[in-house]
Order: sequence, then structure tokens, then C-alpha cells
Amino acid sequence: MEKQKQKDRTQDTFTLGGKTFSSRFILGSGKYSLELIRAAVEEAGAEIITLAVRRVNTRESENILDYIPENVTLLPNTSGARDAQEAVRIARMARELGCGNFVKIEIMKDSKYLLPDNVQTVKATEILAEEGFVVLPYMYPDLYTARELQDAGAAAVMPLAAPIGSNKGLATREFIQILIDEIDLPVIVDAGIGRPSQACEVMEMGAAAVMANTAIATAGNIPAMARAFKNAIEAGRTAYLSGLGRVLERGAAASDPLTGFLRD
Repeated sequence: MEKQKQKDRTQDTFTLGGKTFSSRFILGSGKYSLELIRAAVEEAGAEIITLAVRRVNTRESENILDYIPENVTLLPNTSGARDAQEAVRIARMARELGCGNFVKIEIMKDSKYLLPDNVQTVKATEILAEEGFVVLPYMYPDLYTARELQDAGAAAVMPLAAPIGSNKGLATREFIQILIDEIDLPVIVDAGIGRPSQACEVMEMGAAAVMANTAIATAGNIPAMARAFKNAIEAGRTAYLSGLGRVLERGAAASDPLTGFLRD
């Protein structure tokens, strides 16, 4: 039975840019540390880890590349970009540095709420997809923008659940569900997920994967929290594939048949 479960997990994969992944947990590494990355790989089974190109390109502090195993796919992000032009330049730099052709587009003009600029994100996605990048754009969950990103050549869309680093959970739940229902691309929920239960809910909704960082990095026990996220994501995915039970609009329905009762 256990061998069958392991086989089922390996068969439930998703593909980005021609690469197949069995883990649906992605580590956002803004608060990176050796302990966090080790826990994400060993306890949560992460196969994709983001990195900020501007940090990689300096030796003033510890370098994340020293910590990421070779079998893990790098997802450089364009953190710090304020428009499409800057994002494109950072993405090209990442490829020149040997980080591969995956890129997560992050364009934020606002320094208070760190909300993504959807218009500039579409522009950058179109340019980079044309140049052969596997583009994963971070976005505010808007259906029209998601359609434009799909037309521009995005490999997936990455809507925020709540403001970055807030751990507030699924503040944009209904809008994310619209994207899952209407967009023919993997939907990877990014930013704001604060608890394993919220990651589970996202997967029950039909998301392809979950990205988390702060929730694990700020936990009292990082390895245990990474493991909890893995279990929650797998449980939510299994529930989604199994077909969730119906929800009654009103009233109740007996779980046991109301026949055969003893009569006085």
C-alpha cells in the first residue's frame, strides 16, 4: 500500500518550461538562511527555490547559491524592478550569471504595500517570453490581466493571496478561484500564506502549487513547519483530485439513512 501511495505521488506532477516537478511546494527565499533552505529541501521536498538576482550579484553578505542543491531549479526574481525595462534587464542578467531561463517577474512601484504593477508585468512578460524565458509573473489576481499574461506567453501565473510577508492568508480567495476556473495555465499562489491549513485550502481549490517564505522562516521550529506545509499541500491536492463533497445551501442531510428505526 505504501509503495502504491509513493507511486501515485510521483505520477501527480506538473510541468513548467519543459521541466516536470512532483513537489508542489516552492520556497520563496527572501528571508533565506541555511536552516530555511535545508528544511525546504529535506522536509518540504522543494524542487524550486527563488533567488533575488541583486543578492546573487554581491559578496557583501552570504550567498544563497552556496546553499541551494544542484538538483533544485533556480527561479530568479526581478525584485527591486519598478518597471518592465528594469525587470527585463534583471532577467537577462540572471541568465548571464548562469541561473537558467526561469524567471519570476516582480515589478512593484509601491514601497508601502508592495503590490505588483500588473500593466508593467504584462509588458515584461511579453518581451521575455519572446526571448525564450520561462516566465512566471507575480500579479494581483485580476482575470483580465491573467488572460493578457497567458496571451503574452507566461508559463504560469502567480497571484498574491495577501500582501507580501503578512501571513494574513487568503485575502483574495474568490479572485484566485476565478483564475483557477478560467485560466488555462498553472496557478501558483504566492505571498501572504501564513499557515499550513491555508496552503491546504489553496490546493483544495485547484491551485497547481504554493509558494511560501515568511510563514516558514518566522516559525519557532523551521523544519517542523516546512514538514507541516508539505503534508498540508499534499492533503489539499489529494482532496482536490478526489472530488470534494457537496455543500448544502441550507438545511441538513442525514449521514445515516433515516429508515429502520425501532418503533414503540
